[in-house]
Amino acid sequence: MTEQDRPSPHRPRPSRRLRFLVLGGTGFISGAVAAEAVARGHDVTCVARGTGGPPPAGARLVRADRDAPGALDALRGERFDAAVESATLSLRRVREALRAVSAAHWTFLSSISVYADTHTAGQSVRTGRLRPALADESLCYDPARDPEPSQAVYGGVKVACEEAVREATDGRAFVVRPGLVVGPGDDVSPFGHWPLRMARGGVAVVPPDVAADGSPVPAQCVDVRDLAAWIVDRATERTAGTFDAVGPTGRLSALLADVAKAVGADTLELVPAPEEVLLAAGVRPWTGPRSLALWPPRALHGALSRDVAPSVAAGLRTRPIAETAAAVLRDRLTRAGAPRPVAGLTPIEEASVLRLLGR
Repeated sequence: MTEQDRPSPHRPRPSRRLRFLVLGGTGFISGAVAAEAVARGHDVTCVARGTGGPPPAGARLVRADRDAPGALDALRGERFDAAVESATLSLRRVREALRAVSAAHWTFLSSISVYADTHTAGQSVRTGRLRPALADESLCYDPARDPEPSQAVYGGVKVACEEAVREATDGRAFVVRPGLVVGPGDDVSPFGHWPLRMARGGVAVVPPDVAADGSPVPAQCVDVRDLAAWIVDRATERTAGTFDAVGPTGRLSALLADVAKAVGADTLELVPAPEEVLLAAGVRPWTGPRSLALWPPRALHGALSRDVAPSVAAGLRTRPIAETAAAVLRDRLTRAGAPRPVAGLTPIEEASVLRLLGR
């Protein structure tokens, strides 16, 4: 059993076997949803091109290129108890699925990128102002031209997709807006750098505890297995509404201390670097080359400190970050073909920052 398939600690047994359709099922989040549903004994069908790997064992794969005309024709005439739509870039795909698929309940995987204000802490689904909906079906999100923290096109397309889902389901859909999703199998978030770095030991440069304006540097993430369990829970109960999918709000320094405690070598020492030192050394925030992973620019502080209370009330349960860190480390050390983390300082870059700190 892989870490991706390891049972959620909150997994109930189903009262009855449901027919789940996962539009995707081979990606990071959609694959975790499919694996969770299979593990609970449900009948799971995944729709994907099949080029990014197989679906979880026990799921049926319907091969389809959703950019091709009639891609979902094979599903016509079938009736599903629950459909989970994970299309990330295309309003056209979402609309076509809503027309082609018959399902008693819909879940749509949106994003907290739908919110226009990424600065203000403590916002919720009720208080967060949305970006304008971009309902042009020809629009595609290009991360190279629309990077963090703006993501205006990506967020605007997601808003339009949400509106299409609510309209087609008469408001009876479960719309999930994930924040930073981490865990085993994650190859795109900056979190993956830290379990590997902490396990290496030595003197590690970490972000400051407070920003230049005196505000705490926040951190907020959710384990993909907990997100998947929640989605399957809510689909089983046919829950409707819109919710953020985020973990508890906290300080980045505390999160990294928990990661260090879980996976750190005996020789590990964490050295916070002031913001002015990092900037003088040419260190970038958040992700990418020469970055200090997970160190958010001030413009992202609100996106990493959203109000999780409504989601907790709706049944979202999250595991300790230490457990996630240990799982990510095992996954990175044992999974064949796991790419290098997308963020983090190299040993040489880290040494140059330590010299500026007099270490």
